[in-house]
Amino acid sequence: MAWRRRILVLLGLLLLSLPAWAGQNLLVKGIEAQKAGRNEQAVALLSQYLKKYPQISEARRSLALALAGLGRQEEALKVLDQGLTSSPPDIQLLLTKANLLAGLERRAEAIEVLTQVVTCDPKCAEALKERGECQAQEGCFPEAMKDLNQAAKLAPKDPWVYNKRGLVWFCQGEYSKAVADFSTAIRLAPNSPQAYFFRGNLYRFHLNEPDKAIADYQKGCALGHPLCCQELQKMGVK
Repeated sequence: MAWRRRILVLLGLLLLSLPAWAGQNLLVKGIEAQKAGRNEQAVALLSQYLKKYPQISEARRSLALALAGLGRQEEALKVLDQGLTSSPPDIQLLLTKANLLAGLERRAEAIEVLTQVVTCDPKCAEALKERGECQAQEGCFPEAMKDLNQAAKLAPKDPWVYNKRGLVWFCQGEYSKAVADFSTAIRLAPNSPQAYFFRGNLYRFHLNEPDKAIADYQKGCALGHPLCCQELQKMGVK
């Protein structure tokens, strides 16, 4: 009869695991829905999941992103704040909160949150990169450059570090340095169209090199950047 006892034990273990499995299924489906842009579905699934597992930051972050995708940013910030009660705070939740605040043009608050991240993790290139952009948007170019230079040291293969720093150089009239950073971004991510648009504008409007501008716009347009296509139309280039 030992085999019957083993079967009963296995059935008992299966029954005990069912609630956890069902919860995990909610989490997986909720995150998948959010990533696919099915934000209403994601909110329903992840809200249900967090009622039972409020400590899971991955669910909280995805719920906040889904709410933001529906234009419910204040609710999203509240969801994040509810998860930011532990010590030390969750880095990913802080980064998500900072991005939402920056999107709402509450950049001073975003800088405070990103500073909190850098205090917790001085080598967090993502926080330095985003804080650098916020500093630049606030007109604090020396502070922005300091952050972006450090981000470039920590994440030398991140093309967006160079895109953001290129824009800061541009704002200061350092066009050659801006071109160099956009060129680095293109080398690191040749199929990403944004840097072609940025560099094309520099060639066209500030460096008097229309042929290079056209080449960049054509590449960006081919990669699906609508503004590159618009600039080509303005220049009469097909």
